[in-house]
Amino acid sequence: MNKLVSAFLIGGVFGLGIAISGMINPAKVLNFFDIAGTWDPSLIFVMAGGLAVAFVGYRIVFGRRKTPVFETSFALPTKRVIDTELVGGAAVFGIGWGIAGFCPGGAIPALGLGYSATAIFVAAVIAGIVVARFARARLAQPAAA
Repeated sequence: MNKLVSAFLIGGVFGLGIAISGMINPAKVLNFFDIAGTWDPSLIFVMAGGLAVAFVGYRIVFGRRKTPVFETSFALPTKRVIDTELVGGAAVFGIGWGIAGFCPGGAIPALGLGYSATAIFVAAVIAGIVVARFARARLAQPAAA
């Protein structure tokens, strides 16, 4: 139960921060990417704040703790290779963010605003996850003779 409450509180604080920063507004995000036009550099501070919190958090957690509070071990990635799957996924993520003005972290809290474009974006993200899992499973199967 503590794990669920912790996840809810941390997710709520994250969503609130995203909302306060303006990242739920696609126009603000798109203006951040429009360097040659109506550039709005204010989201740099949001990203820098996130990096600072992550940096300090990692230093504290991995410097003092051997195990997480609600788990038996840390869930860390074991794959250290930069491959086409990683680069392709990052490219799709960035292109989607640049076209729609949403990243998943900003779109989920923005669902509360009730805009249909947000719901379409979230549905497309979920569909993309399902298709990627299906494709990965199909590619992992040995070829039939």
